[in-house]
Amino acid sequence: MPNLLQAATSQVGRKILTGLTGIFLVLFIIFHLGGNLAIFGEADAMNRYSLMLHDFGPLLWLARIGLLVVFVIHAWIGISIWFRKRKARPQKYEVYSSKGGPSKQSLSSRSMAFTGVVLLVFVVFHINTFALGDMDTVLIDGREAADVKSLVIDTFQSPVYAFSYAFVMLLLGTHLGHGVWSAFTSLGLTGKKASAMMYTIGGIMAIVLAIGFLFIPLYIYFGGGCEAALIQCA
Repeated sequence: MPNLLQAATSQVGRKILTGLTGIFLVLFIIFHLGGNLAIFGEADAMNRYSLMLHDFGPLLWLARIGLLVVFVIHAWIGISIWFRKRKARPQKYEVYSSKGGPSKQSLSSRSMAFTGVVLLVFVVFHINTFALGDMDTVLIDGREAADVKSLVIDTFQSPVYAFSYAFVMLLLGTHLGHGVWSAFTSLGLTGKKASAMMYTIGGIMAIVLAIGFLFIPLYIYFGGGCEAALIQCA
């Protein structure tokens, strides 16, 4: 166990853990967006999706705990790396320079610590609002299910929730803009062409995911919830 812990906390071990946890979280974000977009499907699509997840019972809680562990590990490593860099160079750069290519400094790379902390705080509020929030129930195929869809629509009628959520999703895109490439680089993707390609793919993914997430609250807010043309309500 000590050897395993030492390996995990070594410089190489931290890079591998950062890459693995980062890729896992990106996959979860893609999966989560797919579930959120169910709000634009059939009238009961989102609630049916939620019911399907809850049918996994204890496995769902194991998945949630596993996701929480991965998130905490990723955040802990990221924050520790940032503190190490600050300790090594307490004085900020007056001018950011670069060797060029995908390793160049950018707003995304320089703000990783800030966007990461904001996202960490956001997750706490997000879980409290949508996973632990008070929900009515609906009947789906004769079974009682949480009315997640109504909670989402009601929540995003509030300008505070709608615009703050959209803003954090912009920060998510900023974080992923550098994070996707960084995760694969940490796992050994160092070839010039492959690295440049992944940098481009990461940027595209960041834009698509950010737009996908922020579109939902803004569409609901400006479209008036169930009155919005794309949202079907029972």
